[in-house]
Amino acid sequence: MPHSHHSHSGQFCRHAAQGSTLEDVVLEAIRKGFRTFGLSEHCPRYQQEDLYPEESDLTPSDLYTTYLSFLTEAHRLKTLYASQINLLVGIESEYITDSDLSALERLLQEQGGRIQYVVGSVHHVDSIPVDFDVSTFETALTHCKATRSSPDNYLKVYFDDQYKMLRRIQPMVVGHFDLCRLFAPEIQLDADMGIWEKVVRNIDHVIGYGGLFEVNAASFRKGWDQAYPGKEVLQHIIEKSGRLCLSDDSHGPKAVGLNYLRMKDYLVQNGIKEIWYLTDQESRDGKVVAKRYEGDWTTDEFWDKVRL
Repeated sequence: MPHSHHSHSGQFCRHAAQGSTLEDVVLEAIRKGFRTFGLSEHCPRYQQEDLYPEESDLTPSDLYTTYLSFLTEAHRLKTLYASQINLLVGIESEYITDSDLSALERLLQEQGGRIQYVVGSVHHVDSIPVDFDVSTFETALTHCKATRSSPDNYLKVYFDDQYKMLRRIQPMVVGHFDLCRLFAPEIQLDADMGIWEKVVRNIDHVIGYGGLFEVNAASFRKGWDQAYPGKEVLQHIIEKSGRLCLSDDSHGPKAVGLNYLRMKDYLVQNGIKEIWYLTDQESRDGKVVAKRYEGDWTTDEFWDKVRL
C-alpha cells in the first residue's frame, strides 16, 4: 500500500538506526513508491527517570528541543519533496503518567498546525517500558502481580491507560494497539472477559470519534507471524466497521516498507477489503482528514515497487 503513518529516524530518536537522517528515510520512502508517508517522532518525556539507557547523557529539556528541531526539519522536507511524496508531520504519544498527557496537550496547543496528527501509543505499564526488552517486560509483569494481586492486571492496566489516552487526545491514528503482548504474542486477549471488555471499549471509543487503527508491520521484525493488531482484535475492529490504515513503524531507512508484503498477506487472509489513509490535500487549510483508498488496494502498483 502506498501509505505509512508511523516512522522514526536516527537523527531524532536514539533507539532508531544511528547515522541515518530524516531525509534518508524520506528518500527511501520515495524510492519504494510511497505516496503518503507520515513522519511521527516520539513526543518528549518529561521526567529524568523516564529516559532510556541510550539517553543517559540527555535531559527532558533536550528531548523537548529535539522534537522542536524535528518539526522544523520535517516541514522543510515536506516542502522540498512535495512534488514526489505527500509527507505528513506528526507526533507519537506516550502515556507514563497523567502528566504526559497534559504535556502533550500543551505541546499540541503551542505548535498549532505544525503537528498535523497524533499517533496514539502506549509503551509503559505503571511507568515501566513494556517494549524495551524481555527482562523489562518481565519486570512489568512481576510488578503488576505484586502490587495489583493478579498478573492479568498487567493487561488491564495497559488498556485502561490506553483508554485514558484515547479519551483525552483522540489521536487520528491508534498506534500498535496491542503492543502490550509484544514479548508474549501467544496471549489471547479474548480469553478473559475482563480484559476483552476493555479491548472492546477502547475499539468502540476510537470508532466513535472517527480514528484509524494502524496495521503495523513492525511486529514481523520483532518475531511475530502477524501484524499488530493480532487476529482477534483485527477481526473485532472489522466487525464493528472500524477503519484501518497502514504503518511500517520504521526506525531508519532500512525498515521503510519492511515486511509490507507480509502485512498485505495478513490482511488478505483476514478478508480486509478497505484501507484508509490520512491526507492534507483534501482541504484548503491543510488539515489532515481520513480518506478511503479507491478501488482494489491489493492491486496497487506499489506492491511491485516495495519488493525492490
